[in-house]
Amino acid sequence: MMRSPLRMPRAMTLAAAACLTLITAGPATAQSSDADWRDLFNGRDLTGWTPKIVGHTLGADPFQTFRVIDGAIAVRYDRYDAPFADRFGHLFFAEPFGDYHLLVEYRFVGEQAPGAPGWALRNSGAMLHSQPPASMGLTQDFPISVELQLLGGLGDGRPRTTGNMCSPGTEVDIDSVAVRGHCRNARSRTFDGEQWVTMEAIVRGSTMQFIIAGDTVLTLTNARMGGGNVSGHDPSVLVDGTALRHGYIALQSEGHPVDFRRVRLRLLR
Repeated sequence: MMRSPLRMPRAMTLAAAACLTLITAGPATAQSSDADWRDLFNGRDLTGWTPKIVGHTLGADPFQTFRVIDGAIAVRYDRYDAPFADRFGHLFFAEPFGDYHLLVEYRFVGEQAPGAPGWALRNSGAMLHSQPPASMGLTQDFPISVELQLLGGLGDGRPRTTGNMCSPGTEVDIDSVAVRGHCRNARSRTFDGEQWVTMEAIVRGSTMQFIIAGDTVLTLTNARMGGGNVSGHDPSVLVDGTALRHGYIALQSEGHPVDFRRVRLRLLR
């Protein structure tokens, strides 16, 4: 039997419209009062941040993969004692968040680390709604999270989007359809060379909007645990179907040098 559509009271309609505006606000929200923003990175040292490198305990970074250079969080591999060999790393901020607006500037620099996989060339990311870093396994490659994937152009004239979505141990919907496969490309332009690029994520519970250089490039909903694409994890941590409404933020080390600066966040209420 077909049901008659429910009429929403005017007050609820206005509230829903206001909520939608906050989710879809895009670049204009980045112009909020500076007092609304919190700097997660102080520009001097890694206070408030903790590394987790494959094969090492939480907090151990013997090769100084993550360091501060010229006011930026620099991901480097020049002090590694051998080829990269899938020693992926993540730098976690100390606190979890639920509803927030994240802004980060990034750029790829230099040459890829020897021994890094070909797919990781000019490749990094920000992990959102991540599992607690203390719950990661010693050899776990990526945290269970939704990744805002960052890619740099290869200088060959071919398009290579950034602001994509990848899903280590997670699943999402786009346009109300479950995404199949590990990653989904965004609708961004290509950024070649070592230019700084501004990326933003507007996160409300299990809904996420990715913005690159002021353009909304991808919107996803119903972020949840599930699927594969993660190894070395404690199986009890990954509970299929669990909604992701809050979690940790981490910056990625995937084998190519990258800088992060202006790591800022404002809470959404």
